[in-house]
Amino acid sequence: MAQTRVTMMNDPITQGAGPEARYRDFLSEGRFMIQRSASTGKHVFYPRTMAPGTGQTDLEWVEASGRGTVYSFSTVRRSASEGGDHNIAIVELAEGPRTMTRVIGCEPDEVFIGMEVSARIDEQDGEPIVFFVAAPNGDKT
Repeated sequence: MAQTRVTMMNDPITQGAGPEARYRDFLSEGRFMIQRSASTGKHVFYPRTMAPGTGQTDLEWVEASGRGTVYSFSTVRRSASEGGDHNIAIVELAEGPRTMTRVIGCEPDEVFIGMEVSARIDEQDGEPIVFFVAAPNGDKT
């Protein structure tokens, strides 16, 4: 996923939709977009109207690379009748922000801190959502 600039948050054309609605619209289009402050260059995720720590409102949408590293994780143990075990992970995006997610496509016990992962847009309960899968090399960084 190449980084492409889309629109500034204060663009009058996009002011009708809040940042979360815009994010979900992008996901519906198959695009994993995050925000970046035009003045500081720092990326922001989860979508918001102001950059944390600075209060900058010059947030623009850029396409995320889709690369990340498992920063932390936990395995949730459930019976097979309740869907079985799964993991909850904190993934640090290549752009810097962290997100809570799940690593899918492998057993929960195969997830490890430092695991390289790639974003995948999938569907959960009829809504698009970003999950992560082991990157092709899957090695520790």
